[in-house]
Amino acid sequence: MKKHKKALSVSVALLLAFVFVISGCSGSNANNANEGAANSPTESAAEGTATDAPAKLPRVAFVYIGPPGDGGWTFEHDKGRLYMEEKLGIKADTVENVPESADAERIITELAQNHDVIFTTSFGYMDYTLNVAKKFPNVKFLHTAGYKTNDNMGTFFGKNFDASYLSGIAAGKMTKKNIIGYVGAFPIPEVIYNINAFTLGVQSVNPDAKVSVVWTNTWYDPTTERQAAVSLLDKGADVLLAYQDSPATLQAAAERGAMAGGNDSDMTRFAPEAYLTNPIWNWGPYYTKTVQSVIDGTWKSEQYSGSMADGMVDIAPLGPSVPEDVKTLVTETKAKLVSGELNVFSGPIKDASGAVKVEDGKTLTLDDILIMDWFVSGVEGTIPK
Repeated sequence: MKKHKKALSVSVALLLAFVFVISGCSGSNANNANEGAANSPTESAAEGTATDAPAKLPRVAFVYIGPPGDGGWTFEHDKGRLYMEEKLGIKADTVENVPESADAERIITELAQNHDVIFTTSFGYMDYTLNVAKKFPNVKFLHTAGYKTNDNMGTFFGKNFDASYLSGIAAGKMTKKNIIGYVGAFPIPEVIYNINAFTLGVQSVNPDAKVSVVWTNTWYDPTTERQAAVSLLDKGADVLLAYQDSPATLQAAAERGAMAGGNDSDMTRFAPEAYLTNPIWNWGPYYTKTVQSVIDGTWKSEQYSGSMADGMVDIAPLGPSVPEDVKTLVTETKAKLVSGELNVFSGPIKDASGAVKVEDGKTLTLDDILIMDWFVSGVEGTIPK
């Protein structure tokens, strides 16, 4: 349920000034990440009326929680935007570093005045997106990982817990001390169920290993995330995973001779020899399909949940230090998850207190998973209220 992000250190005054610039221009230019200012939506729409275009192209905008340069979450969303642009010939507008606060609603409102499709890519934008959607019924809104919808607002996310399970298998095989650390972002169901899936993967190959959790209450704060990683390394952890947007945990592990993975994107490039693996996203096909449905007039509100089967979710290639037999085991297990032969949350599963949460022969539904507020046995740590 990505993502209930903490507001980044963005000046409200600057944000509002930026929004003013957007609203003050007919056919506005929002900040286009990585490429300077975007083409004017008015110009893009005009191009769509050329004789070689079957229909007027919609004006598309993306709202980002962080910078595309984070190396993780926003980086992958921006790759998805670029993929969609290439496939459909549309130049989308982007606004980055938007905090999860009333400022988000103001920015989304301004975008809604001159865009046809708006993707808001953080869990904390949910209510703000819904508020704006109700005021602009002719605009299509797509919100990442939320659960609230409207006739003109849908949601999208994916079963990344399957990839977390596979990452756990790799971690369980690579640890020598049976102490594995996990740097968690916020204690929300999305992070909790991924920690649990990771731990179940660890224990499927190494029942003696424990997973120690430290919370940072950040999504993109490399300094804080690095400190959390160091605290786990000081406790003796020799393998780490992190559910944040930066590669700080991986980099800290590399400096101490440990192995680690990050989240959202293949982070091999940040510390190749220390890299384990981690869940990754592929948003491009979804963005393309969604915008194409708007062009075709077939779009309808839905709660889309992608998977490894459709390619929205995957696991990054295992690092060069991971032995071939471990890579083979992960590959074989992935095939079972894709085919449905294996389900991560099939019982018996006990919680951290030893109580049975999923009986033998039973399997948690997706709805059950998405509200998870308990740790499985093998996790050491608490879930703050």
